[in-house]
Amino acid sequence: MCAAACLGERERPGPPQITFTIDDPAVTTSRTDTVEGSVRAEDGDGIDSVWVTLDTAQTAEDAGFAQVFSFRYRFSVEPGRTPGEQVPLVLRARDVAGFEVRRDTYVVVVP
Repeated sequence: MCAAACLGERERPGPPQITFTIDDPAVTTSRTDTVEGSVRAEDGDGIDSVWVTLDTAQTAEDAGFAQVFSFRYRFSVEPGRTPGEQVPLVLRARDVAGFEVRRDTYVVVVP
């Protein structure tokens, strides 16, 4: 029975790890601006897909079951938004087992 008690803890399946950057977390209200950055997902079983959504616009990438997958995103933001408005930015990744992770943040509209 000691053999069972001496074994290390078994790794449990779970959602992928996701990290991201936002090149500039502010967009201007007076002209068309862009929100750009990168997203990286990692999972030992493999990444299925990664999505980035800014407000209602979305981009998605098929990760091809890579254990580590990253890409750059870019969205245009039209002028005329209210200064101080927080535009939602959502980043999601799903692994091959169907586990999904989601990170919510925002960019701020400035004059």
